Amino acid sequence: MRILHVIGDLAPESGGPAKACVEMARALALRGHGVTIATTDYAPSGGRARPRIAPERGLSLEVHAAGFPRAWLASWPLKRALPRLVREADLVHIHSLYLFHSWAAGTLCRRLGVPYIVRPHGTLDPYIHRRHRWRKRVMELWFQDRVLRDAAAIHYTSLEERRLAEPYAQGAPGAVIPLGLDLADYAELPPAGSFRARYPEIGERQILLFLSRLNFKKGLDVLVEAARRSLAAGVDAHLVVAGPDGGMEAATRRWVASAGLESRTTFTGMLIGRDKLAAFRDAALFLLPSSSENFGIAVVEAMACGTPVIVSDRVNIWREIVEDGAGLAVPPHAEPFAAAAIRLLADAPARRAMGEAGRKAVARRYDWATIAAELERLYARLAPSGAEAAAGAHGGAATGEGEARPCPFR
Repeated sequence: MRILHVIGDLAPESGGPAKACVEMARALALRGHGVTIATTDYAPSGGRARPRIAPERGLSLEVHAAGFPRAWLASWPLKRALPRLVREADLVHIHSLYLFHSWAAGTLCRRLGVPYIVRPHGTLDPYIHRRHRWRKRVMELWFQDRVLRDAAAIHYTSLEERRLAEPYAQGAPGAVIPLGLDLADYAELPPAGSFRARYPEIGERQILLFLSRLNFKKGLDVLVEAARRSLAAGVDAHLVVAGPDGGMEAATRRWVASAGLESRTTFTGMLIGRDKLAAFRDAALFLLPSSSENFGIAVVEAMACGTPVIVSDRVNIWREIVEDGAGLAVPPHAEPFAAAAIRLLADAPARRAMGEAGRKAVARRYDWATIAAELERLYARLAPSGAEAAAGAHGGAATGEGEARPCPFR
């Protein structure tokens, strides 16, 4: 099949959504599909991003200049390129809502009769949906409601995301397919202690790791207060705050200073590659007290490294985490987070068991090779002509039953 993914940006500091889009596209290309990613050079930190992808047969990337209005991730060159790209595609996968590319790609797919899927990226979660409500309402009336209503499917990444988002999905059918990891990246982790060696202020203390964008929804105030309470209870721990600034780093540093934790906190900035794996490897616990998280790929990365996790019950894979025994889920408040951290830091056997359970759960649930096959079956139902062509070219294609509907414009 010929598959087009459209996303607002692929800047590294955009975190999980950008990473997931690239890895999803690569996994599909490895299954023999022709996959194109169309995006912009928008960078949240300012300037111009220069996204790159590793060469892969069947996978291509088009990057178009972002312009005004910048906050909408607008790219008029992308809009001019989309008619060509959409006509070449059997199916279009649109990532996120309320942005320029979702307007441009969604309305064009409707006009040309090309089936499309929308992945909301958490924008239909009630916590996010009610933010900037008047501005979003204008976009809903202008284009967003119709783009949702006429989508062949909404791609939810967890059952909880679907439950929360469906009231705002304009009746479009949903398919739940998780995000994943390339398990080969986690087969050989950095040596234990390599992260500590880079930050001697940590010493031998147990590491409480936060690794995500530092933005408004991540519960950073809860994180700092939970760390303060844990240390006040006698825990010998060190808080590591890792990730790019999404507008909350200065406030987080102030909270750390007010809590008297400056000597017990390290800000690393964004970690990538082996440096990120080393942080997970050395952490006693991974903490994510988000107020809203449609998936939480960093949680899955921690689990893949054998690190037990404590997440809020607003992280939409919290039920799976608890079911798999990979960690704990608590309300997004300092007291329960501190209590959970104190409990697990005092119980090394429980942490080891959770870490092992997490690695097994990732292999079972979150392997891109398996997930790409699920996506392929979904695409085949929505764009049967493309699937038939792919079957003829490759000697057969996966098919299956499901509730998502074919494109209503053909």
